[in-house]
Amino acid sequence: MKKLLTFAAVAALSFSVCAQDVADDESVEDEFALSDAEPPHKQVAAWPAFFAIAEIPETPDLVGIRLTIPFSTKQENVTGFDIGLWGRSQYFEGFQLNILRNDVKDQLTGVQVGLYNSAAQADMLGVQAGLWNEVGSIRGAQGGLVNIAGQVQGVQFGLINRAEELYGFQVGIVNVIRDAELAFCPIVNVGF
Repeated sequence: MKKLLTFAAVAALSFSVCAQDVADDESVEDEFALSDAEPPHKQVAAWPAFFAIAEIPETPDLVGIRLTIPFSTKQENVTGFDIGLWGRSQYFEGFQLNILRNDVKDQLTGVQVGLYNSAAQADMLGVQAGLWNEVGSIRGAQGGLVNIAGQVQGVQFGLINRAEELYGFQVGIVNVIRDAELAFCPIVNVGF
């Protein structure tokens, strides 16, 4: 979560610095308007956006906003916002809001919101919220109808919660911690 907050702070700072450069450049342009020399080029801050309008096998890493309507692309690294129907990447830092599925293979830092959230082999720091959530290991929280995790350091809220190891608690109808002395406990299950 620290990385996400750092990213947001750097983005806000870079925008204000670039906006200041543009304001300074405008005064320079006024000076050049009186002479025949060309003014220097303006530095304008831009927030990159990627629109997935076709199935593209490999695309470059992305920092910014990725809109995945109707298709998702196979970017290895995505930092920022992923919004659409189906988002997938190898590494992700930021906020994924895809209606059908969010899929991260290796490492996830941030938030996943959608019907099906998957980071099955990944390490995650953050929150998953949806109907079905699965993750390799998580430091944070899962909230949904079904929550499945390998190792959890945090909480699971849902109808069915399952973890191999848990350091925290589960709240739901079916709560299973496979590595605990009390493997099954309805309503609330606690792991140490």
